[in-house]
Amino acid sequence: MEIPQDSSERDRLARERTYLANERTFLSYIRTTIMLFVTGATLVKLFPSALLLVTLGLILIGLSVFTLVLGVYRFEKMKRRITEELSD
Repeated sequence: MEIPQDSSERDRLARERTYLANERTFLSYIRTTIMLFVTGATLVKLFPSALLLVTLGLILIGLSVFTLVLGVYRFEKMKRRITEELSD
């Protein structure tokens, strides 16, 4: 692989890597959201008579929603920063 000598090409590639890293991080938030939601729903469904486990399950479901909102917020914030740097 040849290293580009042109600084504008290096900058473009750096922005592209940053954008892809942002997408990977967002996908991580999605995976975590799914894991928290499924674990919470499983606890609620499998142990309906165990108040402690149902409570823990509901907390995990709520935490999954929070994680999703946080992930979307951080993804959009970073995307805007990358776009702003592109226009500079």
